[in-house]
Amino acid sequence: MPDTLAAPPSLQVFRHQSSSSLTKQQEEIIRLKEEKNAIILCHNYQIDPIQQVADYVGDSLGLARKAAETDAEIIIFCGVHFMAETAKILNPGKTVLLPDLDAGCSLSDSCPAEQLAAYKQKNPDLYIVAYVNCSAAVKALSDVICTSGNAVKIVEQVPQDREILFVPDQNLGQWVIGQTGRKMQLWPGSCYAHVLFTKESIERCRLEYPHAPVVAHPECIDSVREMADEVCSTEKMVSFCQNNPADTFIILTETGMMHRLTRELPEKSFVAGPTGNCACNDCRFMKMNTLPKLLDCLQSGAPEITMDSDLITQSKAPIRRMLDWS
Repeated sequence: MPDTLAAPPSLQVFRHQSSSSLTKQQEEIIRLKEEKNAIILCHNYQIDPIQQVADYVGDSLGLARKAAETDAEIIIFCGVHFMAETAKILNPGKTVLLPDLDAGCSLSDSCPAEQLAAYKQKNPDLYIVAYVNCSAAVKALSDVICTSGNAVKIVEQVPQDREILFVPDQNLGQWVIGQTGRKMQLWPGSCYAHVLFTKESIERCRLEYPHAPVVAHPECIDSVREMADEVCSTEKMVSFCQNNPADTFIILTETGMMHRLTRELPEKSFVAGPTGNCACNDCRFMKMNTLPKLLDCLQSGAPEITMDSDLITQSKAPIRRMLDWS
């Protein structure tokens, strides 16, 4: 007899739940951050208990802006390594902590700085636009940084007589080409979590929720983006769902985003976009930060992000250019 095909995973629906009281760990984190004049910056993909104690929860652009303007003495970045590096670049004189130094990024790893440097040496006239999901060393080789929230605006401001190399996310780059009509060379990198969404899994979602708009992150592959009613950054997902009359949405990005959506839009429901094998899509790197690690980080003042001063200087210019152009 032929093997029986496994049933697809049940869809995971997120709805607002009444806020429960804080745990002792969360209360201690809040006490310590106030005592030490620390600010907790938290990416949308972090677990809900960390989002609950953060001073700011947002996407890469919002977090960069908050890091640039904060007057706190200590910045604790609940995200991944390149995000904490960006905070350090913008605040070289401040202490920047990351709860788990091993919280990396597959997309950042797909563009090693030495490979980009070699390509740049062979093609010195290229104007390099780097997605913020890259290392400080790659930022230092770039002309301007962008995020998924401002990539279109940034690319539109690059001089028309310059040929662009977009690194490292080829899917975001493809989407920006479609939005701007600007030809670009694309580095062959991708986010392992976002490329797990498939056309077939989203079609199944639509069968179960035929009236729910599909909202996709531009890091998704093109066949998935083409099915979406809206393609946008995580920050813009909030405003899109807020302004759309629908009461249920299919969200194609990392699952941590559901916590923020249900918190800010409690009257609406959100279906986590499934992959072929899973009902949701967690980034293993984002989930390396935990509440105990965050508490230990505050108590010990470690692990700290340290960077060479020359690297900070070289990588700061394209970040500042992004903030100015945004």
